Amino acid sequence: MTDARPFALLITVIALALLVAVAVNRVRVPAPAIFLIGAAAASDLVPAWGRLSPETVGRIVTVALVVVLFDGGMGIGRRRFRTAAGSIAWVGVAGTFVTAAAVAACAHGLFGLGWQTSLLLGAALSPTDPAVVFAVLGRREIQGRSSTLLEGESGANDPVGIALMAALLAAGGATGWSAVGVGVREFAVQMSVGGVAGVLGGLGLAAFSRRVRLPHPGLYPLRSLAGAGLIYGVTTIAGGSGFLAVFVAGILLGDVAAPFQDDVRRVSTALASLGEIVAFTVLGLTVSLRGLPAGHAWQIGLGLAVLLAVLIRPVLVGLLLLRVRLTPGEKVFVLWCGLKGAVPILLGTFVLASGAAEADRIYGIIFVAVAFSVIVQGGLVGWMAKRCGVPVRERELRPWPLGIRLAGAPELLSYVVEAGAPADGAAAGTLAEDHGVWIALLVRDGALVPVSADTVVRAGDEAHVHRPTEVMRGASGT
Repeated sequence: MTDARPFALLITVIALALLVAVAVNRVRVPAPAIFLIGAAAASDLVPAWGRLSPETVGRIVTVALVVVLFDGGMGIGRRRFRTAAGSIAWVGVAGTFVTAAAVAACAHGLFGLGWQTSLLLGAALSPTDPAVVFAVLGRREIQGRSSTLLEGESGANDPVGIALMAALLAAGGATGWSAVGVGVREFAVQMSVGGVAGVLGGLGLAAFSRRVRLPHPGLYPLRSLAGAGLIYGVTTIAGGSGFLAVFVAGILLGDVAAPFQDDVRRVSTALASLGEIVAFTVLGLTVSLRGLPAGHAWQIGLGLAVLLAVLIRPVLVGLLLLRVRLTPGEKVFVLWCGLKGAVPILLGTFVLASGAAEADRIYGIIFVAVAFSVIVQGGLVGWMAKRCGVPVRERELRPWPLGIRLAGAPELLSYVVEAGAPADGAAAGTLAEDHGVWIALLVRDGALVPVSADTVVRAGDEAHVHRPTEVMRGASGT
């Protein structure tokens, strides 16, 4: 046990860092941004901390990203995805290509980088990450289609960006039209196999979750996460995009009425938050702040990040949003929120591991661009939401949940009563007689309300009813 104290010191540092990560969520600066810069500074002060190989970094970030994408898919769910599926696919896929092409053109034309280096940078910086946006908003929750589009765009363009990078690296040894053919074929295989595997894996995991009971509640989150890992592994072995597969599987599992599903979501969300922090920390540890001036990495990274924020995404993705049903303010907000997160980090490790020319320079540029995105763009998300008139509501924290364990599948469903809905202003007895809706529990302002026949339901109440109903919703049905 001669290494007990050094190992205990390592655990102490990690635990302290996690406590700091939890604490900084109280401020309007994304926790990943703090860890990105802090880890980079620490790697300069203690060089031994930054001696991670590209393969090790890639594996760590891959595991983190599998959890992040699976949780993101479950957060959207099949019902929400269906309402914006066309917009998500259009912006997520087409937006990735036009962004990658524009970044590559700017890197080559404005900063004099070679075409191979420029294309790799374009692929790495094209995916977005809404997790940083929601970390900045904290207790505030975006309402309407813009929230679904932001989450869905990221889930769609992450696998697309990864597949695009894989195609570029696979075509690196070819030339001319041969390189184009190799890249197109690799991309098509990645996306098609990943999509099919995601649907089959998601349906299979959903059926398994509904029908197979486990002896302990703590096993249910483990089963879902293990299923996500299995879907990723099998899909990747088959030559497809495992990241696309776990995202699709998460969407199909998100709305499934399965036992302990709330527990599964809570564990998955917690691990996804941890995964984001781990990915940013690893990137910080593998970059030397003192080495960024070499090759003008910080100037190029800053220049590309500014161009992405104020020109490339607003113009090119803005054109794609013309056909999407959003208000002008919501479109501006979505365009501003194209923040960079864990995926560019992973793609940077792919470049390092491939041994591509100027790999270290590319990695440094990615670091600067991601740092600008999460700190500057992320720091202005709340301000932009207010200026753009995006509907945002304050989520009330309710630290005392009321848990009811039932042996069979519950018929009890929860609704938040909308203003102008048929239930708004109606008595509970009237709802039972006219609509067959029996309100079992009513929560108002975070407190239980005794329900009798004369109890009047108000807008904003959380009603737990015994059958699906539309009387809690407004005429729009949203």
